[in-house]
Amino acid sequence: MIDILAKIVEVKKDEVKLLKRDFTLSRFSDYEYFESDCLDFEKVLAKSESISIIAEIKNASPSKGIIREDFNHLAIADVYMTNGADAISVLTDQQFFKGDISYLNEISKYKSVPLLRKDFIIDEYQVFEAKANGADAILLISEILSANQIKELSNAVFELGMKVLLELHSEEHLRKIDFSMNKIVGINNRDLTNFTTNLNTTKIISEQIKDDVIIVSESGINEKDNFDFLKKTKTNAVLIGEYFMRAKNIGDSIKEMRGFCNK
Repeated sequence: MIDILAKIVEVKKDEVKLLKRDFTLSRFSDYEYFESDCLDFEKVLAKSESISIIAEIKNASPSKGIIREDFNHLAIADVYMTNGADAISVLTDQQFFKGDISYLNEISKYKSVPLLRKDFIIDEYQVFEAKANGADAILLISEILSANQIKELSNAVFELGMKVLLELHSEEHLRKIDFSMNKIVGINNRDLTNFTTNLNTTKIISEQIKDDVIIVSESGINEKDNFDFLKKTKTNAVLIGEYFMRAKNIGDSIKEMRGFCNK
């Protein structure tokens, strides 16, 4: 996966070159959502009475290929919103995850919960593109960014009224983070060297983070026991994608997970 990350970043560099060829930053302001107020991603994750759910729209992955054959991003988003998701993560990477920026734009037309753009963000052009297409928050991945890049991209996100979900997979990246700036941190339980997941990763890393930071646990969450464990940690929210995408009935699956969330 670490090698895949490096490969993805090279592809993103090429994508950014094309963005800069076809757009100026000011051109994004012509898009219908650019001046729109964002839904508050941070607020929906900060509920004290229950763990919040970020439900992900994910068509494919590099390691597993196509995840859901009857994939329809609009129908899935509707099911998520109808059945209690607090926020929706939208994969917009085309080459590796079969997503598209148009998914974000189309879901934005009728969103009732905040939308997170999940992609491999390395340049402020992608931040402007996200805002123009209706994002309320953006994923930044600490593994592919320097401390300075995290700071600069976070500032660009905040200036446009959005929030940042800053993700890390290991303790070594904690040193990059200014927790006075980045108040929403995603802890990915997946080991990038062998693809295994361990919820202890959330527990271990969150204990090293200030109490005023919102913690989102990601990967490997699919049953009641997982929630029972996470309730004993500093977890505020979970991000669940593949489990919902593989569910025979996504709505029933969301409702079941929602029932596990009360603290």
